Amino acid sequence: MSVFDDLLADHDSTIAVVGATDDPFKFGGKIYRDLKRKGYRVFPVNPTRQTVDGDSAYATLADLPSPPDIIDVVVPADVGILIAEQANELGYKRIWYQPGSESSAIIDFLDANEFEYLAGPCIMVRSKAPAR
Repeated sequence: MSVFDDLLADHDSTIAVVGATDDPFKFGGKIYRDLKRKGYRVFPVNPTRQTVDGDSAYATLADLPSPPDIIDVVVPADVGILIAEQANELGYKRIWYQPGSESSAIIDFLDANEFEYLAGPCIMVRSKAPAR
């Protein structure tokens, strides 16, 4: 099991969803609602939104009320590299790039800066609803 699987097994883990949106047809909206429905503590990060799904949204990772256990990135790769750079500056070293959000430049940056990361698999597939 990876550190991400361990964190996803703990529903007290916090997940910042970068690119969260109210649009239920966009992956940022689908992922945010899926993780929230499964019981995770999620922070929507989107500089163009005041709220997402009724929750206060944060413009940047630096605005979050506490460090996230996982940063889930659901934005185009040209924005995704900026997220990696900001996470690195803040000392946040666990990041998950959704399919299509990653690039070779991002992977090189993550490797060079010793991140723990996943790139490619969807967090909705790996996350689980809490056991009853």
